[in-house]
Amino acid sequence: MRIGALEAGGTKMVCAVGNEFGEIESLVKFPTGTPETTMPQMISYFKQQKIDALGIGCFGPIDLHKDSDTYGCITSSPKEAWRNYNILDRFLKELNCPIGLDTDVNAACLGEMEYGAAKGCQNAIYITIGTGVGMGICSEGKLIHGVMHPEAGHMFIKRLSSDLFEGTCPYHKDCLEGLVSGGAIGARYGKKASEIPKHDIAWKYTAHYIAEAIVNLILTLEPERIILGGGVMEQEQLLPLIHNEVVTLLRGYLQIDQLQKIEEYIVRPGCDGNQGILGALLLGRNEL
Repeated sequence: MRIGALEAGGTKMVCAVGNEFGEIESLVKFPTGTPETTMPQMISYFKQQKIDALGIGCFGPIDLHKDSDTYGCITSSPKEAWRNYNILDRFLKELNCPIGLDTDVNAACLGEMEYGAAKGCQNAIYITIGTGVGMGICSEGKLIHGVMHPEAGHMFIKRLSSDLFEGTCPYHKDCLEGLVSGGAIGARYGKKASEIPKHDIAWKYTAHYIAEAIVNLILTLEPERIILGGGVMEQEQLLPLIHNEVVTLLRGYLQIDQLQKIEEYIVRPGCDGNQGILGALLLGRNEL
């Protein structure tokens, strides 16, 4: 079978075609403009590929309740052109095939559990730290959805007393995203993460806040694996700092095997950057 996959992100739309085994045959990227400019490009691509189903991992927030009048709508997105846009309905009308839909980070989590760093796990968390911060959470083999879907990238963090940076989140200021996203780092230091020296105190702040979020997640969900992706995590010095901070913050409270091998517990992605697309293929396969 031929399955289409869409990883819909805030800066680019990654479209691909593969099969039920996760083998990618074709992949293209389009800049995320407005729906009027971007949707026709993606629709044309998938029509030419003659797909049997489509899986979409989409930036959010997005309405995922099938009995809702706005099912498939991107809701309160900071990307105003896409706010209240029903991306699912448009593809259904144009492609006339089964379509599986979830958040981009849930799709990435699914891809990592099937093919990547969380393969064999039933409970895992995928965290992307880039332009924004998002989390995909799988518990007992099922992606978590509630009234909406996890928005744990906006969890509230206890700011260090020495840190006077107010944060950049337009809604919460110093939530996790407002403190550690690529945008927050740029606003705090006036330069991109890649331009900050490896031993700068910036990374101690960043590692501490990420670790604080991870500790909250461990205490709440006790996942078998935590995967950290996104552009900010490309800084090699960051992951070891996070490991140390997680152990320090837990203070020996949990006696679980994973914490004895923390380098194997909190890890980088294992899908060569394709976890979102691979997860979208699985969404399409499951819907079909």
